[in-house]
Amino acid sequence: MLTDELKKGSAEFLILSLLEAESRHGYELQKLIESRSDGVLTFNVASLYPLLYRMEERGWIVGRWVEKSGERRKRFYRLTPAGRTALDAQRESWKEFVTAINRVSGVRYA
Repeated sequence: MLTDELKKGSAEFLILSLLEAESRHGYELQKLIESRSDGVLTFNVASLYPLLYRMEERGWIVGRWVEKSGERRKRFYRLTPAGRTALDAQRESWKEFVTAINRVSGVRYA
């Protein structure tokens, strides 16, 4: 089971990764993280939105409201050039981290 601290540390990285290919709204991000991790990673929507707002303040993502007839309006987020730079840096850091953990723990993949 993953600790809350480990999940919090990975949340920005996961969000940036999911926004790399296309714009998405918060609920979609939450559901994708949960489904792609086979339920190992779950985020409460109430804690996800403040994180999205902080990332927007940093200039990593930008949001825009979209309204469709008969639906509630949704705020879609997309990656900015600064977000791409942050994502690349976080990917490199995670690679180094996972490699180091594997070396120390002896974890091997089949």
